[in-house]
Amino acid sequence: QVQLVESGGGLVETGGSLRLSCAPSGSTVSRYYMGWFRQTPGKEREFVAGISWSGGNTRYADSVKGRFTISRDNAKNTVYLQMNSLKPEDTAVYYCAADSDPLYSNPSSLTKRYDYWGQGTQVTVSS
Repeated sequence: QVQLVESGGGLVETGGSLRLSCAPSGSTVSRYYMGWFRQTPGKEREFVAGISWSGGNTRYADSVKGRFTISRDNAKNTVYLQMNSLKPEDTAVYYCAADSDPLYSNPSSLTKRYDYWGQGTQVTVSS
């Protein structure tokens, strides 16, 4: 059983930065395409960013392009989401997810493609 553990969330002012981390226990991150999603109360979970095994392919939601960067360090068994120029609308619970059987070279933006999920970490951006 793969367990994903996120860390790095918190409270930040508008325009600030945070870096989220995700590490799997019981497995190695290099085996998976990885993604970050977020969710606010009453809304569906939405795709934020995804990354392929080696990091050569990445994908971003339009709302975060140019501000967020997904990366991975397979040697450290960790995936990161660097979030810059944060806005109040980025406030959400952020989830790390792993895709064990990707269909295409580009990471999927669909929640149903991801097999494993973390427990989530809260990010709050104050205005």
